[in-house]
Amino acid sequence: MIRGLWTAATGMQAQQTHIDVIANNLANVNTTGFKTSRTDFQDLLYANIRAAGSETSQAGTQVPTGIQLGHGVKVVSVAKDFTQGSGIPSSQDPMNVDMMIQGQGFFQIELPSGDIAYTRDGSFKVQDGNIVTSDGYPLVGGQIGFDPTTTTGITVEASGSIGLMDSGTPGFTPNVGQLQIARFVNPSGLTAIGNNLFKESQASGTPQLANPNTDGFGAVNQHYLEQSNVSMVTEMVDMITTQRAYEIGSKAIQTADSMLGLVANLKR
Repeated sequence: MIRGLWTAATGMQAQQTHIDVIANNLANVNTTGFKTSRTDFQDLLYANIRAAGSETSQAGTQVPTGIQLGHGVKVVSVAKDFTQGSGIPSSQDPMNVDMMIQGQGFFQIELPSGDIAYTRDGSFKVQDGNIVTSDGYPLVGGQIGFDPTTTTGITVEASGSIGLMDSGTPGFTPNVGQLQIARFVNPSGLTAIGNNLFKESQASGTPQLANPNTDGFGAVNQHYLEQSNVSMVTEMVDMITTQRAYEIGSKAIQTADSMLGLVANLKR
């Protein structure tokens, strides 16, 4: 009975972690560029009471199956799902620099430390003649230093080429800046650091850089934002099944406790 108590407890702990992941997914259902997380489980070690193929009491015969008792479950990973989110149009203002990547790739963001972070959140702003995130971190390739008092429009092509419309020099000035995006062999290995940002890790591998819309990299779409790829229906179903699994685990503990109580009362 003691084994059953601990086995059921591991199941409850695993489901508690799973519900934490679901709650975070639901909390970010409207977060631009957010990628849903998935909980992966593994069974724990087994106690081999009798090995398959061992000899029986009758000479020359073997048991076809053994007796193995599992010790429960554990959470082995919480991985990001980087499937494409739906694109929604944003403001068509000529100075609006909202953009999304249609396909593979991440925008490169320069942190105050000088390190590079990566994001799918394209809700950028204009500050001091540069393109920055909502936290003021510059977009790599968007540090073009244009004059905000005379610039009347900014365009970002699918290839990442940046052009300007300026009242001081009438007409359109192309190629004043060039965005490059990054992709990884294993994007699920990226380390989330909050603020919709990721940093590379040994698991993700080093970034591969290229202009958008080339060599299999995604294209940049200005005046669009990528929605979260969280599915409300899937998360709600997962939440219900997780709650039921947690309840069943608690019932298993109660049952094991009752059986132990019966054994303890045998002498009475």
